[in-house]
Amino acid sequence: MTTATTVTAATTATTANGTAGAPGASHTAGASQGTDPAAERLRRWRLVLGGEGGGDGTGCALGGTDAAMDRTLEALYGSGPGPGSGQGAGGGGGPGGGRRAAGLGGSAPQIARWLGDIRTYFPTSVVQVMQRDAIDRLGLSALLLEPEMLEAVEADVHLVGTLLSLNKVMPETTKETARAVVRKVVEDLEKRLTARTRATLAGALDRSARISRPRHRDIDWDRTIRANLKNYLPEYGTVVPERLVGYGRAAQSVKKEVILCIDQSGSMAASVVYASVFGAVLASMRSLDTRLVVFDTAVVDLTDQLSDPVDVLFGTQLGGGTDINRALAYCQSRITRPAETVVVLISDLYEGGIRNEMLKRVAAMKASGVRFVTLLALSDEGAPAYDRDHAAALAALGAPAFACTPDLFPEVMAAALEKRPLPVPESFAPHGGSGAAG
Repeated sequence: MTTATTVTAATTATTANGTAGAPGASHTAGASQGTDPAAERLRRWRLVLGGEGGGDGTGCALGGTDAAMDRTLEALYGSGPGPGSGQGAGGGGGPGGGRRAAGLGGSAPQIARWLGDIRTYFPTSVVQVMQRDAIDRLGLSALLLEPEMLEAVEADVHLVGTLLSLNKVMPETTKETARAVVRKVVEDLEKRLTARTRATLAGALDRSARISRPRHRDIDWDRTIRANLKNYLPEYGTVVPERLVGYGRAAQSVKKEVILCIDQSGSMAASVVYASVFGAVLASMRSLDTRLVVFDTAVVDLTDQLSDPVDVLFGTQLGGGTDINRALAYCQSRITRPAETVVVLISDLYEGGIRNEMLKRVAAMKASGVRFVTLLALSDEGAPAYDRDHAAALAALGAPAFACTPDLFPEVMAAALEKRPLPVPESFAPHGGSGAAG
């Protein structure tokens, strides 16, 4: 998100919520209290452009809450001192220069104050973007190693990714706080994703276990009656069950095996977080045997930690190279029932290993009956960067490669378990077609 987009989103949200309509704010009450729309647009442009005393050319002076909002934006995006420079966001911004360009500072107390200010003036969605920009633009990652900083930030998936990348250099005094932050995000994700995932996959597993010649005690009478309504005999008031529908005795045991193979290179941070949560959800379903494997140039099997996705996340090591071929070789060696196995590769496909061997392994797994799915990303971040040649090569093998949101993932897994066409987003149709192959 660009600076202008961030500020525009912030000013729109705060105006809508009434936050920016505090007494004394010039051009602030605007849209919410019937002020001239032109003046409201000028106000927003002034916040986007920055500049003291209307020096940006708008001629619009800010006061009250608007001025405080402008100082927090200037601290991050302005040409003056940054959040850690020694000037608090609420106590005066740096000199205006029209064009915003981040500064760099190192004062932890002032950054803590700035973090509090942005939470006061902006909605959570904008706060998360500004925190991310502060970490990326001002090089503030090291400050996240301090417990008091972690307690001040607004936790989200991206912050978790940053913390995981710092895991190896994190002092022991900070790790407990970091785990608490990560656990909060993970628990929020579990609340959002667990119920729908379990319901969707339970239905898929039930349908995949259905048999057409069940023993009497295994007949599903509800589905059997519905399947034979055309055979209703009104004179006898009954249905002739020409086709019986039921569930096999295996319905109470493991029916399917799932292997999640996750690229833990730095660009895949959000995907690692979501995949770990989904891995824990899948592992909690008795009818699935779930394995979770993470890789860079090495391969680590974290299956024994799936009972707690926080342990899984702290078992990863974001960054480093990528050897997809080696990871797939490990996964292939763990497959015991190919026809009942789904392998989900989550990677941007930038292969540092042997490309042709990687493709041969995918082809071999598919030939043995494995359902192979490639997700270029598992996140809400939009279209990812990925290796298009490798994506096209996998699609040619009947393994469509596409990006997937967390909300779509249960549908993808259900389709894979039932061996029906995958719900490939239209934007990825050239690489995956309809998703029917697999």
